[in-house]
Amino acid sequence: MRLICANVNGIRAAARRGGLQWLAEQQPDVLCLQEVRASDEQLRTVLDEGGFVGWHVAHTEAESKGRAVVAVVSRDPQLRVSTSVGPVEFDGAGRWVEADLDTPAGIVTVASTYVHTGEAGTDRQAEKYRFLDALTARLQGWAAAGALAVVTGDLNIAHHEHDLKNWKGNLKKSGFLADERAYLDRWFDGGAWVDVHRAHHGPGPGPYTWWSWRGQAFDNDSGWRIDYQLASAPLARRATTAWAGRAAAYDQRWSDHAAVVVDYDLG
Repeated sequence: MRLICANVNGIRAAARRGGLQWLAEQQPDVLCLQEVRASDEQLRTVLDEGGFVGWHVAHTEAESKGRAVVAVVSRDPQLRVSTSVGPVEFDGAGRWVEADLDTPAGIVTVASTYVHTGEAGTDRQAEKYRFLDALTARLQGWAAAGALAVVTGDLNIAHHEHDLKNWKGNLKKSGFLADERAYLDRWFDGGAWVDVHRAHHGPGPGPYTWWSWRGQAFDNDSGWRIDYQLASAPLARRATTAWAGRAAAYDQRWSDHAAVVVDYDLG
């Protein structure tokens, strides 16, 4: 199963820049998309025009139009779909969707999430922590059940110093706060969950997955690694390759993020 997660920064804009063509060329089995910013009908149209006719879609629209929105798009049927990460507070936020897929290895649960950007010392940051608490509970439940599960998406957190270029200048900013990074420490402690991309790539710096559109950030590779595939230990053991789809040049970018591609051997 080739699973690609990508913050598309607007699915229609990404399609105009060649993003759907790039995704189709990678021959995925599952796409996990963030910041889709489209209605069900608009997403279906873009997928059909981009080479994903007949694919199965789990999609949650945000109550605030033009914001967030995540999706799981799969070649095979989805047995169960949920758009709730737990607390009612986040229902309708467009930040979580999960789908169960039937595979030769058993049921695999695939989740796509878009965690809040946050802002240190504000209510936005407190909301981000509440969402991360809900995600923590979900991870603990899957781990206790021995589930084959993977949480993909834009977590808006760089875990370690080698996950962003200018780490010293961001120690007090949301995205690299000690309290945020501690969540990832707890998730990976004991090996119940694995950062698949990092595990297969090895030590940094990078590979980064987000660069500002402004200035020379992309050309200088001054980025952040904030997009992840977090697999439960039983599924992580089946991962064979993992890489980031960084564009070859600035003018070939179709999003401000790079997709994260992982192959899982489910035979």
